[in-house]
Amino acid sequence: MFLMPKKVKHRKMFRGGEIRGLARRGQNISFGSFGLKSMESGLISSRQIESARRAMTRYVQRGGKIWIRLFPHKPMTKKGAEVPMGKGKGAVDHYVARIKPGRVMFEMDGVDIKIAREAMRRAAQKLSVKAKFVRRDEE
Repeated sequence: MFLMPKKVKHRKMFRGGEIRGLARRGQNISFGSFGLKSMESGLISSRQIESARRAMTRYVQRGGKIWIRLFPHKPMTKKGAEVPMGKGKGAVDHYVARIKPGRVMFEMDGVDIKIAREAMRRAAQKLSVKAKFVRRDEE
């Protein structure tokens, strides 16, 4: 089960240029006690989000609660293999979330700090951007 929008106004979107600047929203821990904050900008696919979520939930087993603070709204297109040049833009292949430095991507609560730190470390390995573990009281 991968995240994707239920309905979109425009099926295909421009890729956009370089992702510049710092996150202006979503930079504080709002729900849990621990978070995973991005250190660099990039695109995170719905598959990566799901993989990180699974890594965290497997590690904490039946304890704690996890919040996903990012959503892949941006469609990415891809042309089929060995398709000649021209003939328009390819079909939508997957969806990505644009991430800026300072964005809290995941939050967790109801577990010990050691367990939370290791779960977040495992989740960070699944993502394409560098991330750090943060606590609510450290902000």
